[in-house]
Amino acid sequence: MYTALAQEGPPRGRPAAALGAVRTVLVLDDSRAQRRMLGASLSRWGYEVIEAGTGEEALAICAARPVDLVISDWMMPGMDGLEFCRRFRALPREDYGYFILLTSRSDRGDAAAGLDVGADDFLSKPVASDELRARIQAGARIIAMQRELAQKNRLVSETLAEISTLYDAIDRDLIEARKLQQSLVRDRCRDFGAARVSLLLRPAGHVGGDLVGTYPIGDTMLGAYAIDVSGHGIASALMTARLAAHLSAATPEHNVALAAAPGGFRARPPAEVAAELNAMLQRDLETELYLTMLLIHLDLRTGEARMAQCGHPHPIIHRASGAIEQPGEGGLPVGLLPDATFSETRFTLRPGDRLLACSDGVTECPSGDGMLGSEGLGALVTRNAGLRDTAFLEALMWDLSDAADGAPFPDDISALNLEFSG
Repeated sequence: MYTALAQEGPPRGRPAAALGAVRTVLVLDDSRAQRRMLGASLSRWGYEVIEAGTGEEALAICAARPVDLVISDWMMPGMDGLEFCRRFRALPREDYGYFILLTSRSDRGDAAAGLDVGADDFLSKPVASDELRARIQAGARIIAMQRELAQKNRLVSETLAEISTLYDAIDRDLIEARKLQQSLVRDRCRDFGAARVSLLLRPAGHVGGDLVGTYPIGDTMLGAYAIDVSGHGIASALMTARLAAHLSAATPEHNVALAAAPGGFRARPPAEVAAELNAMLQRDLETELYLTMLLIHLDLRTGEARMAQCGHPHPIIHRASGAIEQPGEGGLPVGLLPDATFSETRFTLRPGDRLLACSDGVTECPSGDGMLGSEGLGALVTRNAGLRDTAFLEALMWDLSDAADGAPFPDDISALNLEFSG
């Protein structure tokens, strides 16, 4: 039975073909007259029409070129519309093909069967021109949305690929930056005769904002510092590099903690050095970064020490007798306030004493339901009192990891371990 298109009225709205969503329409019907009638209307609406008389012929066409929309009769000899739709959906293609089934069936079960195999819409015979065009335009909107979504997905994939490439490059740079920052603490253990100093630097990320180090002051004094720049990222790491240059042991003429003296250099008072660094950060750097610091000048002959504590956690002195002391008065961070003043604390180390200066990444390390704290750190120092130099610091790291149940440390960790023999 042939299906007659109702007489067409004047075009309504802009044809879907003008929108570019649907250009090619495949008409599949075993009736040549039916194909011609549908094809004539579709051609007048601006579509490229391809005709096929069998499902096998239609599959060959679709495999050779992806059509935008298919209008297929349901009842055909050999391969019917349902089987063709199933095979059409199995064909590999980049974008979506819209599928309309023509049928004189009205049973709901038939409609469900068509949807199950992949049909998008149904048209009842005889086909009305306005309804056909409306269904095609509805399909065009879906195809347009699908293509837009696919384009956006491609853009997202390309962007993610670019981001991944950039991330890999940044990651490689950060690995190199980590090596450079670790080189700021070149001598992890150094013997000054009456004292041995070992250093630990473990950033939470690739690079961090902690810095520890030493510098000799003539033959009889030692300078030691522990610094924690706010934050623990790239900006903080750059700040530590600048500070390392200002407290360098290799170039004492550029070390702000030293002043020229006959025959060499003398130690400047630690509080004066802190004030100089505070002025430098306020004067030269337009940044919101600030730092906490311990700066200690130790007389290797007498064990007498002068310390400026600038917001840094209290150092721990583990006496040879086993007693724990925490000298210092806290103080203001460096670079936080332009008119900040700094004071000094004096104490004396005796043979067999140990001084440990840690960043707050140690005292604020997770432990149980809270943080390790100063008392917890004192307990760890006592537990590992028999160890020396870097072995002591490594044991401390193991204990911190155990306290945190193996979880990553949330902040940079640094430590300076000074063992005084007198």
